[in-house]
Amino acid sequence: MGTFSEHLEVAETAAGTPLHLAWRGRRYTLAAEPLRWYRRRNWWDEETRAAPGAGVGLVDREIWRVQVRRDGAGGDAPLLTLDLVRYLPAGRWRVIKIHDALNESVEELDPGA
Repeated sequence: MGTFSEHLEVAETAAGTPLHLAWRGRRYTLAAEPLRWYRRRNWWDEETRAAPGAGVGLVDREIWRVQVRRDGAGGDAPLLTLDLVRYLPAGRWRVIKIHDALNESVEELDPGA
């Protein structure tokens, strides 16, 4: 299991739930209901002062755990589990954890695996 931060594009439902991902040159579709929670961050270590009205996303980060399947892969293709963070108010998304890193690494080295 690896931890890092990498940009990705996320298509969302009208309610803001992730639906499709574009990451590392590949497209993925959610295969299961995602889980959402909020994580408190040490904003005082990163910010010296917040501008008035800039509180959205300052204290808490929105985290999503998603299970996705690569587009074009068969229905029996393995799922990839990722943790995503959405930075508000900009709406930027980043992958912060790969739970199935071993399977993805083997697949990248040998696409037929």
